[in-house]
Amino acid sequence: MGDGAHVGPTTHDVFNQPNKVRPETESVEPPGNYRARHLPIEPNIPDKMDIWHVQRTGKGYGGVVSRAYGFTDSPDAEALVLGLNAGKEYGAVGIGRHGNILQWGYSAPPSKMTDEGQKLFINCICYIAKFDGKLPLVRRQSSPRENVLRLGILSNRMDKKELQYYIENFELIYGHRIDKELEMLGIHSNRKIATLEKLIELLEDQQNSETALKVLKRYTGLAFEKPEQWHDWLQQNRERIFFSDFGGYKFFVAPRGYLDWK
Repeated sequence: MGDGAHVGPTTHDVFNQPNKVRPETESVEPPGNYRARHLPIEPNIPDKMDIWHVQRTGKGYGGVVSRAYGFTDSPDAEALVLGLNAGKEYGAVGIGRHGNILQWGYSAPPSKMTDEGQKLFINCICYIAKFDGKLPLVRRQSSPRENVLRLGILSNRMDKKELQYYIENFELIYGHRIDKELEMLGIHSNRKIATLEKLIELLEDQQNSETALKVLKRYTGLAFEKPEQWHDWLQQNRERIFFSDFGGYKFFVAPRGYLDWK
């Protein structure tokens, strides 16, 4: 990652409190690696991109804090700024937050930051203070589902037919395979609240109850046996349930009060 950042929405607190950050933008051609690492499920890379400079080292030192894939799959993580980089894919995170940890990928001291970069740095420090004590909810247990496509393309191990199959069933990727049992049940995603609702409904279906229970346990790590137990769990926690690929392709429940900042 270099000195630059991609221009995005500036409504977030880190662009407005306590300092108003007004990035001076310029239009540039995207680095060649953006197209080389582009996945078929992603929007096309435009011919020009608006960027601004957080620092001016002339050397472009710095490092992305996360790849683009899966960083925000839990509610304790935010991509605050996307870094302009010459090695990773578009969307790699230049500045991020994970729980109470601020991840600043730029390398320069404040003396070599732009005026707007300095303001942003101060704002980020002020912003992260509000998350004191809110430890990250998810620890990495597996890779994001995008990796199946990325590694398949890079290694040339997928022919066009197989690649298209994974693209069409992207929402059913479980680790490095497609969840055939969910597919058999007529469910088209493994990470939506609607998936839990349908599986709990199928517990009352004698033909599919066994498979539905097996899949519920797979994606929650819970051991309830009775439909009413699953129903109560969902109703009591619905607003705090989220799904994480990184967390092992499972649904989690955020602690009460954890999401009050939103």
